[in-house]
Amino acid sequence: MKILVITEQRQGKWNSVSFETLVAAQQLAAKTSGSVSAVVLGKGVAPLAAELAAKNLAEVILAEHDLLDAYTPDGYCVALAQVLGSAKPDLVLFPHTYQVRDFAPKLAAGLNKGMIGDCIAVREDAGKLTFVRQMFQGKTAADVTFQGAGPWFASFQTGAFRADQLAAHPSGKAPVNSAAIDLKPEQIRTVPGELFREAKQAVDLTQAPIIVAVGRGIKAPENIAQAESLAKALGGELAASRPICDEGWLPMERQIGSSGQTVAPKLYLALGISGAIQHVVGMKGSRTIVAVNKDQNAPIFEIADYGVVADIFEIMPALTEALEKSKAS
Repeated sequence: MKILVITEQRQGKWNSVSFETLVAAQQLAAKTSGSVSAVVLGKGVAPLAAELAAKNLAEVILAEHDLLDAYTPDGYCVALAQVLGSAKPDLVLFPHTYQVRDFAPKLAAGLNKGMIGDCIAVREDAGKLTFVRQMFQGKTAADVTFQGAGPWFASFQTGAFRADQLAAHPSGKAPVNSAAIDLKPEQIRTVPGELFREAKQAVDLTQAPIIVAVGRGIKAPENIAQAESLAKALGGELAASRPICDEGWLPMERQIGSSGQTVAPKLYLALGISGAIQHVVGMKGSRTIVAVNKDQNAPIFEIADYGVVADIFEIMPALTEALEKSKAS
């Protein structure tokens, strides 16, 4: 199986979800004895292509054109249709970003192919690919398969795979090949406006290696200071489930879940969080999940690597004190 990953960059900087999608492709290729190639689109993005060449890829395709400097759905679709016609992949994978949501369905429809978006997993059964995607805010999951001949199109949700599992090239670097893109101004029917910039957040939880998250079990806003001290002792960031942020006890930028941020830290310490699916979808990709809850039947224990049935108000100060003592010694 020949897999092609469409990576995403903006103004010469990677969208890190691209690396998660590359991991998905590498893992799928290992199961199907396939190969993985990647496409980098834009203008002046040769350094990014060279960076990708150090990964375990069969080929990096550099699709450069002056009219690809700024993203437009028309420009991307025209360019990628040409790349796909030349590369002839069996499967095309995307990171499930806002930009991909904008152009990928148009690209798939223009080629008369189907697309399965926002997937969280994929498996191979008897030579057939089955993609898993969540429905109804993560309350259930559906198995979806493609009909007809490829290339097939699919995108993966943020946090579905761990970027730190991206394998390096075993023998140096993959070849970087330039694609000849024929793109004319009249083919682009929209004019890009000023780039939207979100208000600067005090913290980007997606980059935090350690997160201490609190739920309803924290009971009152004055108790959050204990969790904050523990997060500081661990060298991590403080986060929360939706009820805590809805009450205004912590700012919305620290909310984890389907209506908050999606994270995949090395350590996720869940304190007094029951484990509602809306929260779980935002942190299930964490490398190690440690849950502390008085309720031994709390759903959070179903996904936790380590579970502690205890009162968080006994655990938080004891753990903080132990960490501070270890640092002092």
